[in-house]
Amino acid sequence: MITYAAGDTLVHRLDPRSKLFVQAAVAVAAFAHTTPRGLVALTAFVLCVCWLAATPLLASLRSYRAFLPFLVAAPLVEGATLGAPWFVPADAVTPALASYRVLLLLLVSTAYIRTTRVRESRAAIQWLLPGRAGVVLGAGVGFVLRFLPLLRDDLASIRSAMDARLGSERSLRERIRLIGVTGLRRVFARADRFALALQARCFAWNPTLPPLSATWRDAPAALVGVGLVVWAVL
Repeated sequence: MITYAAGDTLVHRLDPRSKLFVQAAVAVAAFAHTTPRGLVALTAFVLCVCWLAATPLLASLRSYRAFLPFLVAAPLVEGATLGAPWFVPADAVTPALASYRVLLLLLVSTAYIRTTRVRESRAAIQWLLPGRAGVVLGAGVGFVLRFLPLLRDDLASIRSAMDARLGSERSLRERIRLIGVTGLRRVFARADRFALALQARCFAWNPTLPPLSATWRDAPAALVGVGLVVWAVL
């Protein structure tokens, strides 16, 4: 779910700069409107974006299942007390709303990644941030988007291998140690191969990136982004 998926949806056909602008506007609106009423309105907008981008909600959430326990634990830890009544719901409201905002931003980011090619994202970043800084940031984003799914597949294969060897019967500490050590070994091995591949392909600071051209479809997206920013300021 966190890789580009070819398609012909309306969001696929938008200019990547417009999608980045809307994504940033959603983030601004999410942190400006922290009340339940504001988050309900933002939830409706995020669901509409996911629908237009053909992004399945449940599959997207499963992609972030490693991070979801932290979002759930934050309000539980904040509301817990050492004495009676042991849990104060009022103290858990603010971190719960914060965790929900993060969840909405993850869904918007997933819709962007699924509808935007890596090279287009790099071209948009280098257009927004000219100079060597933009090149470094664009290349870094491209590396992460290409590298992260491979690491996720490595961890999944490690867990499958452990299950096939009755690793589920080991203690939790031993399973964490095996996955962590093996995962780090895979990370360093992939990093070495990745560096060698960059050298073999003569990685350049001025690659030929795809041309960016806004169309009439980007006008509504830009207006939506401006509306979100205005809503966040007012």
